Amino acid sequence: MRKAVAPLIGLVVALSVFAAAAQEGHPLTGTWSGDRAAGANQRTHITVVMTWDGKTVSGTINPGPDAIPVAIALDVTKWTVRFDADAKSGPGPMKISAEGQLDDIASAHRTITGTWQQDTAKGDFKLTRD
Repeated sequence: MRKAVAPLIGLVVALSVFAAAAQEGHPLTGTWSGDRAAGANQRTHITVVMTWDGKTVSGTINPGPDAIPVAIALDVTKWTVRFDADAKSGPGPMKISAEGQLDDIASAHRTITGTWQQDTAKGDFKLTRD
């Protein structure tokens, strides 16, 4: 009897782990942190929180008193992510556009790397999901 129970217990544990991973949700959901180029030798820390309501992904850049709502689009054929925002608070109004490649999709700490444009300033960025 014990020999028959051991494989069954292993199967139940394996299915539980798989089910927990499958319930993670949308690949962009979560808190992402990293930085962007703000100048030739300057990096600026950014945090992006993304949520999925079952239909669309929405988010916030740098949550807090100067939070910036951001529109997010994911192209699953290329695994590219696009961010578009119009900041109305902070140092003044500004337009933010960014596009990046989603990598390590199976990892809990997947990354997005790409180009970031804030008004006329252009640079790169990298975000890692916390």
